[in-house]
Amino acid sequence: MNTLKISKADVSGRNYTPYLLFGGLLLTCPLLQVLIMSWDPMMGFIDPNIWLLILMSLICFLAVTGLSWWLLQRFWTRLGLPLLTEMVLSFKKMELWQQLGFYWASFALLLLAAVGVLTAIV
Repeated sequence: MNTLKISKADVSGRNYTPYLLFGGLLLTCPLLQVLIMSWDPMMGFIDPNIWLLILMSLICFLAVTGLSWWLLQRFWTRLGLPLLTEMVLSFKKMELWQQLGFYWASFALLLLAAVGVLTAIV
């Protein structure tokens, strides 16, 4: 008789790894300042807060990425679009020149978005 191997992630349907990573980074933020200051008290040329800025940028990146993914999933289900796996399978069934055209169009849109962000900053 065969048995099913079901993990906890399959039963609950949720993966809590990104939430744990985000929470761990958030808790690391105050501890990192104390660690850096106790590591080398003569640290004068390099500002120890730069490491905190790197950590905060990583936290913000994870938060924005998670929020974007959540919003994408909500809009995707509201619009009644097919599942992402079905779209990937239909993309793989396309001809080579169609896939290449899609890649070029995606690159052009990404480049256009990057130029738009840079012009908004300047």
